[in-house]
Amino acid sequence: MKQDCNALFADLAAGVPADVRRLYDAGDFDAANRRIDCLLTQTRLPESGHNALLALREIMRRIPQYYTLTREQALAQMQAEVPDFTAEELDALVAADRLDWRYVNREPRYLDRFLNALRLYPDMNARGFAPDPSETENRDRMLAAMRERGELTAQITLKATVAPAPGLVTDPNAEWEAWLPIPADCEQQSGIEILDATPGGRIAPADAPQRTIYWKTTAAQAPCTVTYRYRVRAEYHDMDALVPDPVQPGFFTREQAPHILFTPWLRALCARIIAGCDGPVEKARAIYDYVTTNTNYRYQPAYACLENISENCAKSGWGDCGVMSLLFITLCRIAGIPARWQSGLYVTPKEAGCHDWAQFYIAPYGWLWADCSFGSSAHRFGCEERRRHFFGNLDPLRMVANREFYAQLTPPDNAWRNDPYDNQMGEAVLNGTPLHHEALDTGVELVAFTWETPF
Repeated sequence: MKQDCNALFADLAAGVPADVRRLYDAGDFDAANRRIDCLLTQTRLPESGHNALLALREIMRRIPQYYTLTREQALAQMQAEVPDFTAEELDALVAADRLDWRYVNREPRYLDRFLNALRLYPDMNARGFAPDPSETENRDRMLAAMRERGELTAQITLKATVAPAPGLVTDPNAEWEAWLPIPADCEQQSGIEILDATPGGRIAPADAPQRTIYWKTTAAQAPCTVTYRYRVRAEYHDMDALVPDPVQPGFFTREQAPHILFTPWLRALCARIIAGCDGPVEKARAIYDYVTTNTNYRYQPAYACLENISENCAKSGWGDCGVMSLLFITLCRIAGIPARWQSGLYVTPKEAGCHDWAQFYIAPYGWLWADCSFGSSAHRFGCEERRRHFFGNLDPLRMVANREFYAQLTPPDNAWRNDPYDNQMGEAVLNGTPLHHEALDTGVELVAFTWETPF
């Protein structure tokens, strides 16, 4: 069997030689790769060090795909929306670490999606940037109805697609492999039905850690599509009323390289956060409170470009939904609280998009939820009741495909995956070459959304 390239990322925790790290941090990727070539010929490297260099090389290959904007281009994007936005204001955002940038070829390059994240902040809305339309009163009405009734349920139908980017296929007989996420059998979901799919699809077991439908065919069959329907139920838990068992389980409390690591920084941070807390609920709440009030939202590049996500989130105070979730999971595990990943889609009656969140376990109640991204958003806009809701609870606007972070697909995808850690929109390999970023064309269409009991 072909080696799983994605398994190499786990050895990033082993680190790389200091000279390679200096070149990488300076964005001198050509020089870093030349040094890596030299090191890979040496027998003194341990296997983990060898793997870490290969993983870092893959990171360097991807970074320029996401960090594409020069300072002048970033400023031009800002001024296209707010004409009187100044270079000094841009520099102030950079100084405050509100714009994500990296050195590429020894020059600063800004993340291509940086502008959209600014719409999430009231001060930037006041400056003239159009607000994100997702912050609506409808969400608060829905959560109020959920708390009043004890639950809300919806039936959702979605159609997902994966294909090579237009113009990429030159040989219709080229081998084509594709994986699309589909709903997993889990606490929230039931009544899962595959209504339609491209012929030849192989459906993973209902309890697969990252559930997919898979095709192995020719490029002439692309795009591959699947239409599915499922029922999603969100039960409300009054977290103030929980009485935990005196003895709690120990599963899902271990480290998982490269992103769930119990570093000295995170151990010290966790000890400070949970100091004086009595029992697992108080500890989990303290961790959630810390993450949601000390971490701000910022778009990220592909997670394959990131190292030690949880610690870097704690150090920087920035992240997206998955980054915040990993920080919460890691801190919970350090505190001895079982915690794990969930992800897939956030689905409203109008559209669907990618989203990640976390679960934590409190006996005798079982798995509960924490959506730190939504909690952070609520804190940003001063909505304390909404922020508190997403500790212990979600909403029925979800499609859960993934219940583990950094898990294999079915059958295994051993090529460098577009996302080696998660699978929200799909993976594909064309004639032996994995498709990444703009070479991969994916989408999700909302077909139908029905509330079981309208509110």
